[in-house]
Amino acid sequence: MRLFVIPALLSLLTASPLCAQVAFGPSGEEGEPLRRQAWHVSSPDAGIAAHALLFRPAGAGPFPLAIIAHASTQNGLRRAQMPQPEYRALAAYLVARGFAVLVPERLGHGATGGRYVEDQGGCDEADYARSGRATADQISLALNYLRKQDFIRKDAATVIGHSAGGWGALALANADPKAVSVIIAFAPGRGGHANDEPNRICAPNTLLATAAEFGKAARIPVTWLVANNDSYFTPAFSKRLVEAFRGAGGKVEFRPLPAVGDEGHSMIETEAGVEAASSDLARALNPPKPMATKKP
Repeated sequence: MRLFVIPALLSLLTASPLCAQVAFGPSGEEGEPLRRQAWHVSSPDAGIAAHALLFRPAGAGPFPLAIIAHASTQNGLRRAQMPQPEYRALAAYLVARGFAVLVPERLGHGATGGRYVEDQGGCDEADYARSGRATADQISLALNYLRKQDFIRKDAATVIGHSAGGWGALALANADPKAVSVIIAFAPGRGGHANDEPNRICAPNTLLATAAEFGKAARIPVTWLVANNDSYFTPAFSKRLVEAFRGAGGKVEFRPLPAVGDEGHSMIETEAGVEAASSDLARALNPPKPMATKKP
């Protein structure tokens, strides 16, 4: 006797329990420093809440929002073992200037887990446009979720990205300036350290072409920062990326910075790096207002 299983019944048996609900919002008490608090925010996977850390000033707000997008790697094991990103020195700098700071973890990383939607593919045929847009989508989801909170101002947010997170921030430069007013990118790019070798980049011409593609659609000004001793995206190569972005129409300020530590690519994660970038951060966060012209 042959048994036939109805496909719909099989789907029900293998599906996740319907009672499993994804919880968003704070997932712990506030602590030190900077009112540090674990949160769960939206992700592209409806069944997964992205882990995040929130820092904010004293008081009830509402505070302007800054979101920090972390770096990434094509190595699956390294992504799985990645600790929750904090960028504590940068968060402290921003909180001192009145910002609430969200540092969300993206899909495929650390405790958040899930499918790595930012995969750029193989080194020779890397798709940097797809990976950048996937990062940008996740930044937007986290930003829009937190913007619904009463203690967050509803006006335009500041987006700060590091490496692959910075590449996603460049892809997000096409957003509505009412949603995002400032983008600061620390050594943005993808494909650096090809085959774990310093100063080698997968498909560099593809990266340059994609920078131009992002620049053509850009509506938000970008401040682009890179340390002199960055071995992932050197100042010389970063300048070529900037020229491609600007040449296609993007508005960008390029700021090479002094060497920081043993590897400048990590400068955003250190107090010394934030100190080195402090004047450029201040300029980006408080751009000079255009002078009013007198009517004749």
